[in-house]
Amino acid sequence: MILQPDHITAEMFQQALAQLRKKKPNPALDVLRFESFTEGLCVQILHVGPYKTEPETIAKMDAFAAEKGYRMRGRHHEIYLGNPMRAAEEKLKTILRHPVEPS
Repeated sequence: MILQPDHITAEMFQQALAQLRKKKPNPALDVLRFESFTEGLCVQILHVGPYKTEPETIAKMDAFAAEKGYRMRGRHHEIYLGNPMRAAEEKLKTILRHPVEPS
């Protein structure tokens, strides 16, 4: 999941996808989609560092939610703010977000 600026439209996404398919065909492009996502009340945190250390950050989110009287519902998701091909692992930034509901 990658957050898009508000001015990006579905049409712009489709045009960019078509250009990319011509330039660098890849079967993985077939699963890309542009959509709005509403999850309701959630807990989120900015994780800085390698993806392999995310479980520690998720544990902090779980503890915070429980302390505030919430329980996790559904699955968490991630919004990637960095490019793992360009950034050092320790500088990668990922927003971790998990929907919650009152306990």
